[in-house]
Amino acid sequence: MIMDDKITGYLADHQTAAMITHRPDGSVHAVRCGIALVDGLLWSSGTQDRVRTRHLRRDPRCTLFVFGSSAEDPYSYLTLDTTVTILEGDDVPELSWRLFSVMQAGMNPPEGTLYWNGEPLSREQFSQAMINERRLMYQFAVERSYGLY
Repeated sequence: MIMDDKITGYLADHQTAAMITHRPDGSVHAVRCGIALVDGLLWSSGTQDRVRTRHLRRDPRCTLFVFGSSAEDPYSYLTLDTTVTILEGDDVPELSWRLFSVMQAGMNPPEGTLYWNGEPLSREQFSQAMINERRLMYQFAVERSYGLY
């Protein structure tokens, strides 16, 4: 399913979600995460060692529950049933820079930097942090959507 303008509009202003994956026994595992649309693609960041990464390697199905983000829409939500592709490799630091640039757009980091763990890092420092943390990207293909958004 291609995301329509209403969904992409909601995602532009709502970047906090619960990421729900499946354990080997079929029960669900939920964690809070940040998400963002980057050039029309829905991404989130993770690491090689995260439980959700292990779950997705075995079963790429994932539900994102996107939260309302303000007093004006405290009851809004968007649920996205997705299939996840894990993006790994040498381009992850660049993909991460793109993702976090979108996520931090309203934070106004100093020119040429992004915040990481509360500190502004240069592009080189940020890339090294992504490598050190064994970062990867989750790319979500939306199969179904519903909610009050």
